[in-house]
Amino acid sequence: MRFVTFRISGGAARPGFIEGERVRSIDASSLLAYVALAPGERAGRHGDESHALASVTLDAPLRPPRNIFCVGRNYLEHAKEGARAAGRELKLPDVPTFFTKAPSAIAAPDATLHLQHDVSNEYDFEAELAVVIGTRCKNVPEADAMSVVFGYTAFNDVTARDLQRSHVQWFKGKSLDDAAPMGPWVVDASEIGNPHALEIAFRLNGVEKQRSTTANMIFKIPRLIAELSKGMTLEAGDVIATGTPEGVGFARVPPEFLSDGDVMEVDIERIGVLRNTIAIR
Repeated sequence: MRFVTFRISGGAARPGFIEGERVRSIDASSLLAYVALAPGERAGRHGDESHALASVTLDAPLRPPRNIFCVGRNYLEHAKEGARAAGRELKLPDVPTFFTKAPSAIAAPDATLHLQHDVSNEYDFEAELAVVIGTRCKNVPEADAMSVVFGYTAFNDVTARDLQRSHVQWFKGKSLDDAAPMGPWVVDASEIGNPHALEIAFRLNGVEKQRSTTANMIFKIPRLIAELSKGMTLEAGDVIATGTPEGVGFARVPPEFLSDGDVMEVDIERIGVLRNTIAIR
């Protein structure tokens, strides 16, 4: 199933799921509230109301209860290009590199991302597969980690590279408003099957800039969940962005940063296309 948050004629955001070319409602206050239900309770919340998919506006499918968890340098070729661009020796970590993005950065699929030219001159893109946690958990063994996954969505870790450098950490440069588009929906884990066998690509104005497969993750999803949950409770609805493959703008020769009017597309097999337009003022 593909789960969404939708609006009718500018009304309040509501949870639902896709049935063919229609959106069927879910009886819950939000998709986050639905995800937090016990699995046996979810089926009973499927409502009777439905709308043509073409007649609704999709919001970000989920608003997590706190910061988005992100993973840096989780594809070898991306780690290599980053080290090369920074002029440093490549040294891979023994454990995942976690950082976060503020939830206020979340943006909807097909939304225009409003960025400020006086804040950054180096806005960059990062296509990523994101994991949605489906149950409150802590100290999850790696062997059991996939059992706590609700589903997957596409994510774009938009980054102000100059802020990332000047602040000597990643939070500020990755948490600007509209810097975390996700969607267009969350696909149930059972429909994805193996999340480590998905083609992932990024296109800028129709030109492909990134292409890889999630098989190339250095730290696979069970390891990420096990490491993150060690000593720290994960909540239902938490989002983990699993890292980006090679081809990002700052590492290109010459570097390629986002411009006003650019159209970005994150395309992940079995999920779909997350599309956004850039507006820099």
